[in-house]
Amino acid sequence: MPGKNKAMEVLLSRASTDRLIAPAPKGAVLMQILSTSLRAPDHGRMRPWRFVTVTGKHRAAFADLLVAAMRRTDPDMKSAKLEKKRVRYAEVPMTIILGMDLHPDAKIPVDEQVMAVAAGAMNVLNALHAAGFGGMWVSGAFQNDETFRKMLGFTREQKIAGFLQVGTVEGRAVTSNRPDIDLYHARWKGDPVAFGADK
Repeated sequence: MPGKNKAMEVLLSRASTDRLIAPAPKGAVLMQILSTSLRAPDHGRMRPWRFVTVTGKHRAAFADLLVAAMRRTDPDMKSAKLEKKRVRYAEVPMTIILGMDLHPDAKIPVDEQVMAVAAGAMNVLNALHAAGFGGMWVSGAFQNDETFRKMLGFTREQKIAGFLQVGTVEGRAVTSNRPDIDLYHARWKGDPVAFGADK
């Protein structure tokens, strides 16, 4: 029977959380965490990852930009929801904006380029957890707002895959009940498989 594997324990104990307080990673620690994204599978070496970090006094201005994008995307959105988002992004210790530099005309399908971004983001979430921090990946239709993307420095061709809200987990370690992997795994033996999760 295999012995204890610390890396495996870290991976299996990660869970998303929005219970985040200061501090967030910075300096060499942050750069090491972000560097894990570059270890994700990247067919064709497209290097599609783009990260923008927002911290400190700039959080409030970013929250304003985000809320303005939400208003443009959904003019009927309730003020209470907009204010909740404003407060959240102004107070979370760090937001990492997940940019995607995609090339539709490349030999590598866009779907694979997007998957490389997603795999890189997951590496970052795992690295945050391994380094003693917490994070949660969030997204919304507003992230496609052209004015919003332009104000952040993304070109017309570059997209946003979402936002990692980052900080130190407040209180006890986060736990999350996960389903049994047997529901999502099947052994192929020549005939079509069936998944327990699909029943």
